Amino acid sequence: MPETKMGYVTVAPGVELFYREAGSGTPLVLVPGWTFSSEIFIRQLEMLSDSYRVIAIDPRSQGRSTKTAVGNSYGIHGHDLGVAIEELGLGQVVLVGWSTGCLESFAMVRAHGVQRLKGFIGIDMSPKALSSDSSDWVEGTIEEMAEVSTDILGSAERQREFVEFYAREVMVQRELTEEELAWITGISLQTPTWVASALWGNAMLANYLKAAAVMDEEVPSLYVVAEHWADTAKQFLQQHMPRTAVEVLGGHMMFWEHPKAFNRIVDTFVRRHAGG
Repeated sequence: MPETKMGYVTVAPGVELFYREAGSGTPLVLVPGWTFSSEIFIRQLEMLSDSYRVIAIDPRSQGRSTKTAVGNSYGIHGHDLGVAIEELGLGQVVLVGWSTGCLESFAMVRAHGVQRLKGFIGIDMSPKALSSDSSDWVEGTIEEMAEVSTDILGSAERQREFVEFYAREVMVQRELTEEELAWITGISLQTPTWVASALWGNAMLANYLKAAAVMDEEVPSLYVVAEHWADTAKQFLQQHMPRTAVEVLGGHMMFWEHPKAFNRIVDTFVRRHAGG
């Protein structure tokens, strides 16, 4: 493991985002998904920092960042992200968003434009979560997502049960050890349940197709999608982000389960499009 710097950056009065940083060169900014923290990108900090300056951020109310009663939406997260990139003096970056980190990335473009971006890599989440069109790439049916919001995200215990289920069934394709499962759920549970519920509801009603179209038009872009919905995702992206390249790999957390393959995809993209 290379030397990792840890610090905080102020993005609003009384609001600090925690970040981890390693390496030098073209900056790669990694944004975790719903309730997760920069710790989930440990294998990117370990490997990609040999060639790049890798910065992984804890969004507002996640990980070690400030927990706030307001601002727990992806619109605010996107604004925070743009401010963090500016305050850290990163210049132009390759932005890598996992899951709802994709929504945060699109929200940053909506709030700040694309001038801070050399490239964008989205990891396995559609720019919109729900649709009345059954052929669209979405998170699930309205009924399934409403069940999570209504019946599951009511306590820390239910949040843990949901993350454990999702980790086993969707995130990782192999059988997880008890230690691995405890590590994954432990990261998620750093986010209070009331924040997790607010972020879930906001994500399910999000539609960032307009910002995604701007990203597709103006920024070199790549999506890495999981195998379980690859055909649907590729068709959807071809329709809405036709210039964006697509790679298929593993499950939802393929960057952790298959880090060498994932990091090769990132390295190839950055070298081709962002001067890595």
